[in-house]
Amino acid sequence: MRKKVRATLSQLVRVPVAGGALTGDLLVPASARAVVLFAHGSGSSRHSPRNRMVAAELRTAGLATVLIDLLTEREERVDAVTAEHRFDIPLLGRRVAAAADWLAAQPGTGTLPVVLFGASTGAAAALVAAAERPDRVLTVVSRGGRPDLAETALERVRVPVLLIVGGRDPEVLRLNREAARRLRVPHSVHVVPGATHLFEEPGALEQVAEAVKEWCADCLQHVRQHTEES
Repeated sequence: MRKKVRATLSQLVRVPVAGGALTGDLLVPASARAVVLFAHGSGSSRHSPRNRMVAAELRTAGLATVLIDLLTEREERVDAVTAEHRFDIPLLGRRVAAAADWLAAQPGTGTLPVVLFGASTGAAAALVAAAERPDRVLTVVSRGGRPDLAETALERVRVPVLLIVGGRDPEVLRLNREAARRLRVPHSVHVVPGATHLFEEPGALEQVAEAVKEWCADCLQHVRQHTEES
């Protein structure tokens, strides 16, 4: 049974961007060690049941979470008809960076390292944002993502990267391994055996959450050691 965690801060947030605002759900547990910013994939939103389930698991490990829509309400209405924004990686990357900047300015999250968690095209957006905000981002995590769509940003990322892929998602696994070879930072391709692209199989998302918790704990430990040594 999942451990229930009471959030000391739980609120609907609005992140200002050019042309409007992004809506998100921020939950901060007591003694949070980092905040995980979820960048959703093509056609998805902050209401994604898969990301919400993973977010709930991460909060049990003392990680705050913010699930945010990367399009404004007007853009979402247009995108629902044309699908023109959901694959605009430069735009989505700017939105993830804007959300990271916003978190840095808030009293409940300003001192917390930021983990960027991207699914599908959101993974590419997270990598683009990480390349632009190397001093603000702790690490990037991709779940069934398309890191290859980050293009030249891959070589500019300066933080560790975890790429999680289902074992029964061969094309995305191939794309992730190719993208991993272009990274110039510590990284890992974590394969969840038996999982397909959406990780709908029993226990698959739990394995994703455990991998993320362990990865983030290692990244935080590395930062602590580096701080103590310096």
